[in-house]
Amino acid sequence: MVATISPSLLNDLRRRGDKLTLIDVRTPAEFGEVHVDFARNLSLSTLDAREVATLAADGPVYVICKSGNRSHTACEKLAAAGLDGMVSVEGGTSACVEAGLPVVRGRKAMSLDRQVRIAAGALVALGAATAGLCSDPLWQKVGAGLAAFVGCGLVFAGITDTCGMGMLIARMPWNQACASAKTCSRT
Repeated sequence: MVATISPSLLNDLRRRGDKLTLIDVRTPAEFGEVHVDFARNLSLSTLDAREVATLAADGPVYVICKSGNRSHTACEKLAAAGLDGMVSVEGGTSACVEAGLPVVRGRKAMSLDRQVRIAAGALVALGAATAGLCSDPLWQKVGAGLAAFVGCGLVFAGITDTCGMGMLIARMPWNQACASAKTCSRT
């Protein structure tokens, strides 16, 4: 079971002056859009337990994402690697913004979830169009197969809470570029 902390309690610890290690596991582009001002970005797709272990030497490591799902996954991944003291921030960055934690805002980025929905929808539509509009039986089978493959992938992602397409899209170059510090503002 993954330990959790509310954004308000995290904020209380920050105000009290406790040394806090907060890892944001979103893509660098999502992190660049908005992040808690004392967070450090270590993307889930490249998360290294050895690097986190050095940070965990000073106490608990708090893990955050946009809504809490990826941070929960990261905590499980780190626990499986033998690390203790991982704590997921309930509700993620969105809840921290609502709770009034200081954040750094940068350039707007498209969320990873939205990118996955666009890619999956486009592939299913392409497969359906190919199956329905092509007269060649081979292309009809290819189109139907593509739509079925993506559909099965979505079912698998829903059941296992693991999205292969999301992991692939997270590694794309546009998700690695972070807005420069000059475009960020503190709120």
